[in-house]
Amino acid sequence: MSKRIYVGGLPFKTTEEELNALFTSHGQVVSAKLITDKFTNQSRGFGFVEMANDEEAVAAISKLDGTDFDGRKLTVNEARPMEPRTGGGNRGYHRDRGGRGGYDRSW
Repeated sequence: MSKRIYVGGLPFKTTEEELNALFTSHGQVVSAKLITDKFTNQSRGFGFVEMANDEEAVAAISKLDGTDFDGRKLTVNEARPMEPRTGGGNRGYHRDRGGRGGYDRSW
């Protein structure tokens, strides 16, 4: 069974190939994904690696957490499941209030 790993503290110039290579030395990597800004497409400094073997993943976490990678200290741990997002949405827009988000001044 594969294990998903969170990797934080990555330099912004890191590529997915470099992230993959960093973990390949510790076991078989299924996937390596950098998280990027949706508008600028620049790395946000963290990503996720999925390793095929749980034992190799645990070993990679223990060996890489806190190590220096291109001048930055890495945070490496088991990824938590994504929490459901709540709220958000209209940001004060109310159709019945003229779209201004304030109170109804028509009284």
